[in-house]
Amino acid sequence: MSGTPIDSLPASPLLIRNVRPLGGPACDVLVREGVLAGVGPGLALPAGCAVEEGGGALLLPGLVEGHTHLDKTLWGMPWYCNEVGDRLIDRIDNERAFRAASGHDAAAQSLHLAKAFLALGTTRLRTHVDIDTQAGLRHLDGVLQTRSAMAPLQQIQIVAFPQSGLLQRAGTAELLESAIEQGADVLGGLDPTAIDADPVRSLDVLFGIAERRGCPVDIHLHEPGAMGAFSLDLILERCAALGMQGKVVVSHGFCLGELPERERDALLARMARLDVALVTSAPPARPVPPLLVCRQAGVTVFGGNDGIRDTWTPYGSPDMLERAMLIGLRYNLRRDDDIAAALDCVTHAGARGCGFADYGLAPGARADLVLVEAESLAQAVVARPMRKLVMAAGRVVARDSRLVPALAGAVHESG
Repeated sequence: MSGTPIDSLPASPLLIRNVRPLGGPACDVLVREGVLAGVGPGLALPAGCAVEEGGGALLLPGLVEGHTHLDKTLWGMPWYCNEVGDRLIDRIDNERAFRAASGHDAAAQSLHLAKAFLALGTTRLRTHVDIDTQAGLRHLDGVLQTRSAMAPLQQIQIVAFPQSGLLQRAGTAELLESAIEQGADVLGGLDPTAIDADPVRSLDVLFGIAERRGCPVDIHLHEPGAMGAFSLDLILERCAALGMQGKVVVSHGFCLGELPERERDALLARMARLDVALVTSAPPARPVPPLLVCRQAGVTVFGGNDGIRDTWTPYGSPDMLERAMLIGLRYNLRRDDDIAAALDCVTHAGARGCGFADYGLAPGARADLVLVEAESLAQAVVARPMRKLVMAAGRVVARDSRLVPALAGAVHESG
């Protein structure tokens, strides 16, 4: 990370006194060598250990962004006047033209937004990166630079994403395979019926790459109603046939918010058996899978912003407590325990759905911690308080929602 001496950040032992993990009883937390070495009341102070007074603050694990597009963002740039048509293809074509004409720098912009996420407590994230025959792997190269720069502090998974579809442009499949070879972690897909118009072939090609490369799959499924259900059925068939349980994520899944209950519940039961996770941005203008019904069926549901301040949308922010609040609003969650489920979408469910290891607040977990002034998990979601302290891999990286000076560099943490 240019201008960011990560190695200068203290990694010495730290005892955080008087905090309430996930709203539970007050206790102390000992951090040593980047992991949680102890969690409990009245922990002894080891020799040479620094002390941080928690003051009874609520302690959360590092937040998880499960679906964003770091390569697209205009965060921190001059305002983009959006005059794009309403169709999906309008937005795809407009973005491609804008990025080509402007020379959009995916490396600089993805780093800018990744650091803004870190300042607000997001220590792990999954980002989709456009792969197409016009830009080739240029956007991937930029985000790979950001992943490398942030790796000591922030875990970034990269999804090689065919924004123009898999079959519509000859050579896309080969580019996706090259993207996995060059370091992308996950293989992305997009609307095999609505965009590719040949869902069987589209998914055969996609899952064929995944099988050869041994990588997980994350498929954008915007398709409505019966169309989406048809595509989802094909996705689940291939997941079962290839033994990819726990390695498939369906992003959006709008069809699950439109189907009759009997058909929906049958699909959810299959998703639960195959450990196929679902990610939602809880958009206000589209049908959405029923969050609590999905959770009760045993389906992992996690949250993400999707685009943040780009040519598709002026909305979104790198604050995952805000995204949890928007999930709560979209699903009309009012009870404290239901609002806590919205927080789970950007914490434990996010880590589980993306496959991030060593997550949580138990001894042995990676020391990714967020301290906020809140009485309960529900208040933390609704009030979105300032991040009093953020720790990543055992290092203090932010205070009062701002990166520490060693990390801030010349990048502003506002958009």
